[in-house]
Amino acid sequence: MPIRRFSLHCRWPRFETGPKPTQAVTHSLPPVTGCGMSWRYHEDMSATRPAPHTQAPLFSLRIDSPLGRITLAASAKGLCGLWFDEQRHGPSASTIAGWPQSPEHPVLRQATAQLQAYFTGQNPHWNVPLDLSGGTAFQQAVWQALLTVPHGQSCSYGQLATQLNNPNAVRAVGAAVGRNPVSIIVPCHRILGAGGQLTGYAGGLWRKEALLRLEGHPLPLKA
Repeated sequence: MPIRRFSLHCRWPRFETGPKPTQAVTHSLPPVTGCGMSWRYHEDMSATRPAPHTQAPLFSLRIDSPLGRITLAASAKGLCGLWFDEQRHGPSASTIAGWPQSPEHPVLRQATAQLQAYFTGQNPHWNVPLDLSGGTAFQQAVWQALLTVPHGQSCSYGQLATQLNNPNAVRAVGAAVGRNPVSIIVPCHRILGAGGQLTGYAGGLWRKEALLRLEGHPLPLKA
């Protein structure tokens, strides 16, 4: 599936010149640790409940990118949102309009600078502080697991479920991946189907493919 052509509304160079690593794209994921427990999904855990976008105060910034407009949001704890326009499960336009635009906010400035580096083909080694407290405990565990998938590599939903010590929770893990509130930095785009298929991405499959290509993921990718 070819990358959709898009117009640049910013001064960032095109990203096709990014690095092309040659290592294999799958890897053995380290276990997720924390609170001394492993995760077991049960139907009453509400793994698919939408993460709330009403926490206050939130500071926001709208920026352009090669893949479309992005909304950044920060809480007192760190970056809590990175959504493409019209991304599924993201905040509504009216909700975003209610957040003060804060271009001088230090977290938003740091995130913007690292995104600029990323879209020029660099690996920015993200160190912007994150606030992933807006989801359920199960969702937060999945989002933390996403952070272990390295730049330029990928894994399957099944591998992610196994990492969380519940290989039978593939669908629940997939639902939580889809609710990830911090796209790109929490790299849900690196999760593929069991056979390497480009399955599911709240920002659109064409963006998922573009992000993987930018990171040097070997081709072809299966639609």
